[in-house]
Amino acid sequence: MALSNSELTRYHRQMIIKNWGEGGQERLRSSTVFIAGAGGLGSPVAVYLAAAGIGKMRICDFSDPELSNLNRQILHSVADIGKNKALSAAETLHGINPHVTVEPLTEKITSESVKRLVGESDIIIDCLDNFETRHVLNNFSVATGSPLVHGAIHGISGQITFMKSPQTPCLRCIFPDRVPKDIFPVAGVTPGVIGTLQALEAIKWLIGIGENMLERLLVWDGDAMDFQVISVHRDPDCPVCSHNTHKR
Repeated sequence: MALSNSELTRYHRQMIIKNWGEGGQERLRSSTVFIAGAGGLGSPVAVYLAAAGIGKMRICDFSDPELSNLNRQILHSVADIGKNKALSAAETLHGINPHVTVEPLTEKITSESVKRLVGESDIIIDCLDNFETRHVLNNFSVATGSPLVHGAIHGISGQITFMKSPQTPCLRCIFPDRVPKDIFPVAGVTPGVIGTLQALEAIKWLIGIGENMLERLLVWDGDAMDFQVISVHRDPDCPVCSHNTHKR
């Protein structure tokens, strides 16, 4: 179905980007994105994907907003405290762009639930705050060949990479050791920087423009305002992806 006049007006400035056009916008509208987490990273990811005209977002988060979240979790307000984050996110995003369908998922991501929660999504975006659940997503991504955009933050620094097994290393290749889940410092602008880059990676992949962060880890140091790109490689002995030959 052709873009409506309202959509043509709303998305005009991005459609004049080279190789984007109406075709690219229609691809965004026909895409489904799974966002794991509606907190610090999930907020800018979801806001900018909604603004860009992604057709459907499946947003998964089982927790509720707390006052201490509001320095960075811009999907939520004081009025949303005590309300599930996925439900709060859906309400906020509908106000940003009613053309976008948002499906809130209020469950925890586990090895048993991940397949059902991700569903037929075209891409997975890791907006989590712990590596235990990240590895659940990673295992699913490797098993299915689903592209996975990883982002993580700490203080005023962060990182991002784009994984697509078997072409790239998986999360276990890059971070083989267990990372403990602790309360860590974070400035609100930090997930804003990293989450916006995650949204851009997803948009580029879905439209088919630019280059994604394949086999590269982008590390941002906000103290020095420095970006570094580190090459990452598959571990031939990785317990998750070393034998994976799946092609989607």
